[in-house]
Amino acid sequence: MTATRQGTPPYRDPAAPVDARVRDLLSRMTLREKAGQLNQRMYGWDAYRRTPDGGFELTDALYAETERFAGLGALYGLLRADAWSGVGHATGSGASDGAELAHLVQRHVVERSRLGIPALFVEEVPHGHMALDGTVLPVNLAVGASWDPGLYERAAAHAAAELRARGGHVALVSALDIARDPRWGRTEECFGEDPYLAARLTEALVRGMQGAPAEYFAADKAPVVLKHFAGQGATVGGRNSAESELGLRELHEIHLPAARAGVRAGAAAVMAAYNEVDGLPCSGNRALLHDLLRERWGFQGLVMADGLAVDRLARITGDKVSAGALALESGVDLSLWDEGFTHLEAAVERGLVSEAALDEAVSRVLRLKFRLGLFEQPYSTCPSPPPAVGRDLSTALARAAVTLLHDDHGVLPISPATVSRIAVLGPHSGTVAHQLGDYTAPQRPGTGTSVLDGLRKLAPAGLDIRHAQGCSLTGGDLSGIPEAIAQAAASDVAVLVLGGSSARSAGTGFDANGAARTAVSEMTCGEGVDLAGLRLGDAQYALLDAVVATGTPTAVVLIQGRPHIVPDTAAALLTAWYPGPWGGEAIAEVLLGLAEPAGRLPVSLPRSAARLPVYYNHKDTEYGGYADGSAEALHSFGHGLSYTSFAYGPPRLSGHTVEADITNTGRRPGRCVAQLYLRRLRTPVWPRRLELCGFRAVGLAPGESRTVAFPLGAGLGAAVPPGTVVEFRVAASARTALTAVPTQSFTAPEETPL
Repeated sequence: MTATRQGTPPYRDPAAPVDARVRDLLSRMTLREKAGQLNQRMYGWDAYRRTPDGGFELTDALYAETERFAGLGALYGLLRADAWSGVGHATGSGASDGAELAHLVQRHVVERSRLGIPALFVEEVPHGHMALDGTVLPVNLAVGASWDPGLYERAAAHAAAELRARGGHVALVSALDIARDPRWGRTEECFGEDPYLAARLTEALVRGMQGAPAEYFAADKAPVVLKHFAGQGATVGGRNSAESELGLRELHEIHLPAARAGVRAGAAAVMAAYNEVDGLPCSGNRALLHDLLRERWGFQGLVMADGLAVDRLARITGDKVSAGALALESGVDLSLWDEGFTHLEAAVERGLVSEAALDEAVSRVLRLKFRLGLFEQPYSTCPSPPPAVGRDLSTALARAAVTLLHDDHGVLPISPATVSRIAVLGPHSGTVAHQLGDYTAPQRPGTGTSVLDGLRKLAPAGLDIRHAQGCSLTGGDLSGIPEAIAQAAASDVAVLVLGGSSARSAGTGFDANGAARTAVSEMTCGEGVDLAGLRLGDAQYALLDAVVATGTPTAVVLIQGRPHIVPDTAAALLTAWYPGPWGGEAIAEVLLGLAEPAGRLPVSLPRSAARLPVYYNHKDTEYGGYADGSAEALHSFGHGLSYTSFAYGPPRLSGHTVEADITNTGRRPGRCVAQLYLRRLRTPVWPRRLELCGFRAVGLAPGESRTVAFPLGAGLGAAVPPGTVVEFRVAASARTALTAVPTQSFTAPEETPL
């Protein structure tokens, strides 16, 4: 160990190696103090209150919690604001005073700790920091539609800098769930249905938020907790926290690649999911958390339980004391709101779990605190990044996610040369509130741009823009439809903005973990809002039929957190998912032709809920249809049109690279996303129909051709066992890949990672 100043404990020496500092500090701790480091019992918003002079004061609840364990291991959601926490602009902390609140709490924790151990402040960062004045980004499903890891990496870096500037330390970020059933309310938190796409975006997330791998985190970088490990997107019937019927091959091929990529990229932590795998809940699944994650993958980071998941293990063990012991022994290091981990001291004394297992978990928590530099600087020193940069990044992501599904009659882009009046209609047309997605803090009045605002801002002078809401998102009230019909009939083009909402209100009923128990008002998506069907509100279909019946060319824009069933009756159809506050401006740019519709589908769109599942990479069986209708997706994974057209030349193998020539055959510049698919022709196990194993975005001028190269053997995708005969196809979507010209097939001579 590096020598320390006389009288300085080794753990206080910043020049000493982190592991040595951890060992020294651990050797000085009592069993009670160790148990305290593994507890994240409090809801952060219960730790403070506003004072009449506008400052903050700490609560008796925080005093009691720090007294209980002679300090505080971690505190969840100190800066969180939403309907569940009840925190708003009048009661919470914003950009100007968030760091002040964090400093106040941290000072108390350090002073109450015998050894001066600071707390970890753990915050939700699902699509931007979930705090007042935090930059809201498009939801993950929109990020998946961008197929742009580089852009997402920059946005993630901005979110990390905002978090650290407010005094937060650790970011909880959804990344690992794979969308296999769109009835699941948390589909919006997934990057899509494909493991390869999710893995590339997870890597980008880790790089952006944490920076380059290093022993210490920079002041503007935040360790990431990747959620949820593992298989949560495969719960039966799309029901939140339901059982998952996963074989090991399905688990490893579909639901683990994103986690594997995140671990390789250096993710600091993962969160154990609610669901069970092979009969054992993830928080009590040693085979998953220890044997696979730690032993096989070499993961050295921290494992956090999801909210109250440890206490659920009492259904197996019989009581919460033994539930906490099972979770610790299985590999959980840090609890979230559970009672079970508060009894770890007793569990050790009763022999339910060893102190050695406790020490291992405490070491991982302490190591993260040392890597954050909290013992030298427990208070934030990171300046706030410019809000304008966050807005630009959010808008850029929203723009990249807008996906053109069909444009049968060339309605788009809207041309001022032929259009003088636009009717902007629908329940989403003039509001920002429903563009934001779940896990979003309240926004200050005036924040954001609706589709109506965007068109009015960007349309050329003289273009008459008219507006009528027509109906609400939910319900069957048709009273506003006549006005919408009148506006459409008097216009040259109608823009009809439909969709769903994850916006929560004070009247929403919440479970103890924050999931919606009773959805109210217009909430049709989000955690706890699973659907039996995928229909929009009844009045939205009536509005669609009525507007199309006027004969006015109609472009439908969908703002949604999951695929909904929408008839292809309009002339054009786009989806923007939940594009964030400034998504209306991004959508307007695409409608007016100021930007290309660059998005590509991260999920397949079903014809009806009765025909689920429709993901493209199912097993290549011969009996997959229905007698009364097609089992194929309405629009396949990877699909997305441009305002120009592209031709794909035949792919060719060149060493360890697949190449293909792509030509812009249209009259406008455009961006295509060339997708490389693997098809296994002969294999030891039953193959999937197709597997994505590469993608490249290419911008081309009219008439321009370019060779796109896909390197193989990067160790980032599925492994091809020896003797497997494979071919590759380069195409614009999974559907077009089925009929695309393949490369010459070849036999893998040895294990070939792709």
